[in-house]
Amino acid sequence: MAEPTEASLADLLRQLSHQATTLVHEEVELAKAELSQKVKWAGLGSGLLAAAGVVALFAVGALVAAAIAGLGTAIPVWAAAIIVGVVLLAVGGALGLAGKAELAKGSPPVPTQAVESTKEDVEWLKTQARSAKP
Repeated sequence: MAEPTEASLADLLRQLSHQATTLVHEEVELAKAELSQKVKWAGLGSGLLAAAGVVALFAVGALVAAAIAGLGTAIPVWAAAIIVGVVLLAVGGALGLAGKAELAKGSPPVPTQAVESTKEDVEWLKTQARSAKP
């Protein structure tokens, strides 16, 4: 006869089912929090890139005119415009690479910590289920 302090197999399975459900809900919440953080980083990086682009556009317009005018005093204006254009392309490329690096912080938008934690939880549940068998 079983002692009163020992739970029956049915009780153990009910507890396991309840714990598994709770665990799944907690993992979903973890995944939501992790995705929210990654989306926040991607949004921040995108916003910063857009703001930098607008400000740079105005500044570059003024600087381009000044550079071409300045170089135009020493060389033909068309050559000054080509030189300034090449420099601007190089600066634009560097800004693009920096923006790409910021966007990469939020990629891939997969909750890697939650996935790993869920795998560990599944293994724990398997172990619990095996130990509950008579």
